[in-house]
Amino acid sequence: MSKAKKKRNMEESDDSDEPIINKIMKKRKKSDNSESKKMKSVESTKNGTKKSAKVKQELSVGDDKFASKPGKLVEPRKLKEMEKTARLSHAMQAFLWWDAPEHADGQQWVTMEHAGVSFPEPYVPHKVKMKYDGKPVDLNPVEEEAATFFAAMDPEGMHLGNPKTADIFIKNFFLDFKAILGKSHIIKDFKKCDFAPIRDHLNEKKIVKKAATDAEKKLNKAEREESMFQYGYAIVDGHIEKVGNFNMEPPGTFRGRGQHPKMGKLKQRVAPEQVALNSSECAAVPKCCVPGHAWGDLRHDPTVMWLANWKENINGQVKYMQLAAQSSFKGKSDRSKYNKAARLCDNIDKIRSSYKSKLRSKDAQQRQMATAMWVIDRLALRVGGEKDTDEEADTVGCCSLRIEHLKFDPNNEGGENMEIELEFLGKDSMLFKQTIDFGATMYTENDGMGEQVYLNFKGFCKGKKTNEEVFDSLTPSILNSHLKEIMEGLTAKVFRTYNASKTLQDELQKTESLNAWKNLTAAEKVVEYNNANRQVAILCNHQRSVSKAQETQLENLGAKLATLKQQKKVLKAILKRLKEGKSNVIPLKRSDKELADAVNDAVEKAKKMKEAATTSEKKIEATKADEAAKLQKREATEAKFNQAHLWEKVPTIDQVVKRINAWTEKIAKLEIDLKHKDDNKEVSLGTSKINYMDPRISVAFCKRNEIPIEKIFSRTLRDKFNWAMAVTPEWEFNAEVGKQE
Repeated sequence: MSKAKKKRNMEESDDSDEPIINKIMKKRKKSDNSESKKMKSVESTKNGTKKSAKVKQELSVGDDKFASKPGKLVEPRKLKEMEKTARLSHAMQAFLWWDAPEHADGQQWVTMEHAGVSFPEPYVPHKVKMKYDGKPVDLNPVEEEAATFFAAMDPEGMHLGNPKTADIFIKNFFLDFKAILGKSHIIKDFKKCDFAPIRDHLNEKKIVKKAATDAEKKLNKAEREESMFQYGYAIVDGHIEKVGNFNMEPPGTFRGRGQHPKMGKLKQRVAPEQVALNSSECAAVPKCCVPGHAWGDLRHDPTVMWLANWKENINGQVKYMQLAAQSSFKGKSDRSKYNKAARLCDNIDKIRSSYKSKLRSKDAQQRQMATAMWVIDRLALRVGGEKDTDEEADTVGCCSLRIEHLKFDPNNEGGENMEIELEFLGKDSMLFKQTIDFGATMYTENDGMGEQVYLNFKGFCKGKKTNEEVFDSLTPSILNSHLKEIMEGLTAKVFRTYNASKTLQDELQKTESLNAWKNLTAAEKVVEYNNANRQVAILCNHQRSVSKAQETQLENLGAKLATLKQQKKVLKAILKRLKEGKSNVIPLKRSDKELADAVNDAVEKAKKMKEAATTSEKKIEATKADEAAKLQKREATEAKFNQAHLWEKVPTIDQVVKRINAWTEKIAKLEIDLKHKDDNKEVSLGTSKINYMDPRISVAFCKRNEIPIEKIFSRTLRDKFNWAMAVTPEWEFNAEVGKQE
């Protein structure tokens, strides 16, 4: 073997620990350089002379556009260099998986290489002592870490601040904490525990962190990016894919949703030995980043999508590291899901006729089956299943409805009232609370049979105790088997996806057919889209709790709107005075230079304090100065806004008229924005966009109405649904779509 070849082989083996993204980008760079050299060689041969790529070009005498003096030498204009993240993003977007050849049935990939899982740093003791019965207590690092997990919880937060959840959380935490402490430890009673010293220490660390200088923030960002470049990408079948959750979950207290029976228990630190990796046989085995440890298992299974898996200790569930939402794996899965839902367009009438015919059946099980089908179809409920309430939250679906979840005639109207109030915790412990009028037109028209469903519910509940099930002869497995008999692959989720997509399309077509539609602005059309989206979210019970930040934002927008309206009144008064020739009583804008200078000085002072701070005390002072400067800046911005409608000198009538028109537009736009935010504050529009509404409906709507897609879909959703962007404006969600695969 030649020395050159031997050296090259050694170099290739030495960079085996290098991020796989760096390797592939190096290869491409070498390929590009080689191609560039070839092109230059060809050019120099044609011209009969070799020229350097960096030679300055001499501009011609007549080229005044580029040079002020004839014959002046000018450096070639440099192209803007893209950051590594942007280059990788473009590389991923270049792969159009929907145009690529399909794999064999059941095969997800041929080759797959990735860097494994990134583990959290080991715990570093802070040596701040908690108190027990008023006295400081010595804890070893493992015990101290557990105590710190509890101290990190907000005493006024959703877990410890809620009496219903606080007792569960504290009970579970203290059981696990005592198991770590051991039977001989002095700590026996939670009520004597005082975590305040550790909590104060953690709060102080947060304040110190806020005092980070620009250079420190830049360094932290560089470290995060380095980790992302190392673990955040995989190479699948020769193209780059983004990895979703490459960071292993850190240990801590389990929080859960709603009143989860296991909230407060301690999540254990996951070791590499608990992790199984999945990659192709030809791929290099990722280096384990935790010294002294090794991966638990290595598999080569191309029939699954996951890159790594492990079992967590709280619920004993297997967790997976998978590719990100914008990956080809997820894209294929999403498209298949929506196409399957579209197949219902041809089958829905047959399915509805079938279950409607059985609503009056003499067979109790068939009657319950038909009623459950009606509920899943018309009310978009999930199937549900039996829960071990000691292990999981008591969430409910159709099959697990109990008598206590139904309230007949909730408003005591009497007579022929056919209302039932359904109230239970659905998926993720979200409250489902709706009063359904089964006698309403929407449930009875076109042989909807809402009245018969009401009578069935009354019969199913008769003579039962509150804790007994409504559908006592029906189980999730029986119902799911029945759904699959009707149509291959049919599930309650397919019904939800179909109803969500069909509802969105119908609502949009209804508004687009109105005479006034063509006169609406793009912003007003987006509002109508959001209204249609909200109908879907209500149908699927996609709710969210209103955060303090949302409430504050709504209050601020309301105050801003009131200010704009008051300013418009002032502008009209100014116009009136100008027309009357009373220019001497026109209010003028006060100079805000002094205020702006004071703000700039405060910001600069805080910045210098951050840079000079070396101790925690100094950093805390710098953070306080920075927060005071930010408050001062907000006040200055508010003061500037309060006189934004005025002029420094007396305006003309035309200037005032123009400003009145501008303020009218601002008010109209803000009213739309405020109404949209207020209407949707308790409704999660994003959930249905991400999971249930076929994205092609939204893309076609935007194209028909010349609305920028970014007004409907965020950057994340545009990347996730890149496969849907090429549809025509006339595209429709129908049975023909269901035939595509």
